[in-house]
Amino acid sequence: MKRREFIGKSAVAAGAMTVLPGQVKAATPESNTVERISLGYIGVGKQSLGLLRSIGECPETKVLAACDVDRLKLNRFKELAEKHNSKKFKREEKKVDIYENYRDLLAREDIDAVVIVTPDHWHAMIAVDAAKAGKDIYCEKPLALTVAEGRAMVDAARKFDRVFQTGNMQRSWRNFRHACEMVSNGYIGDIKEINVSVGDPVMAVELPAVEVPEALNWNLWVGPSLFRNYHPELAPPMDDSGWANWRAYRDFGGGLITDWGAHMFDIAQWAMGMDKSGPVEFIPPAKKGAKRGLKMVYENGVVMNHVDWGSFNAVQFLGSKGKIEVSRGFYRSDIDGLTKTKLKSSDTPLYTSDNHYQDWIDAIKKRTRPISDVETGHRTSSLCNIVNIAYTLERPLKWKPAQEKFIDDDDANAMLTRPFRGKWDFNDF
Repeated sequence: MKRREFIGKSAVAAGAMTVLPGQVKAATPESNTVERISLGYIGVGKQSLGLLRSIGECPETKVLAACDVDRLKLNRFKELAEKHNSKKFKREEKKVDIYENYRDLLAREDIDAVVIVTPDHWHAMIAVDAAKAGKDIYCEKPLALTVAEGRAMVDAARKFDRVFQTGNMQRSWRNFRHACEMVSNGYIGDIKEINVSVGDPVMAVELPAVEVPEALNWNLWVGPSLFRNYHPELAPPMDDSGWANWRAYRDFGGGLITDWGAHMFDIAQWAMGMDKSGPVEFIPPAKKGAKRGLKMVYENGVVMNHVDWGSFNAVQFLGSKGKIEVSRGFYRSDIDGLTKTKLKSSDTPLYTSDNHYQDWIDAIKKRTRPISDVETGHRTSSLCNIVNIAYTLERPLKWKPAQEKFIDDDDANAMLTRPFRGKWDFNDF
């Protein structure tokens, strides 16, 4: 089916699916289930296996289908998903259908929601098409490869009334939430500076061509990005236990700036109350070729630095009364007892989620916005994308968060999107 033909048909179908998920089932004595939400997974590499377990623990979910361009990984996922189904729904069909092309999965009317776990360069196209097809969406972080693609994802989710959770799951961890509440409620005083330690900016692909594995549809893996030849660092075979390194390279990922920045800059944004905004100025280090030292300035004067401040993949908040440092491995403050302090009735609590995946499922059932809604995910990923632009251009940039444009910089504005292989009409909906 041609893409425009698919979009036309799915958009019509979506119009009838904006009040409740199309196939959510009520509990019945025969099935002995709570409300059922049927899922399709798109992208079934290493990250999807953890999500299969985590989302599978939500009692409402059942996997009906999966899609990937690697046949071996797809067969592995099918076997694992059917085992999950068998344990949860002993008296029901356990089968998981598999597809190479995600549009075949989206065309199924019995799938309520999709879990997008592809490399970053596929996120936007799949998410926009999923919204048009009336599916609710969980999409891994970083949300989008470019600012324009992220905005298209927000617009599509809003137009088709989709519940959209971004995989910034640290927002559903107690220590990160508590740290942000201490900052936002003034427990360390006026914020003077924020230091964020994450890895390198994005880099160009300079890998030799290698023969494509027989089980992999490499052309479809590259998808909308400009074509380049296969290398296992981009799409490792199934027996490779490490993480794929496509995330380091332009056209496929955004380096560790987006990979870990989507977690750590996200926490800084949350604490600052910037889920619908961001910094207004980006100042790269004076030394050419530097991979650390970029400053981000918010309109209120707070400066956030991309710097190795002593702990890796961590955030440090510096206030007039003290500091807070938080990562996945620690939560500490130089203010005695602060990490265990309870909010006062006069304080403003943040959205509380203790399970990122159940929060998404509950939002689907209630038709509400989850803790890391698409706009939130977009604002974090766009900040990360702009950091990469500033490191690439090596000059100060002034940013208008409301308009999502740079001021008087045509080169930087041109980098808010990217060239595509073929036509992607992501604004045509």
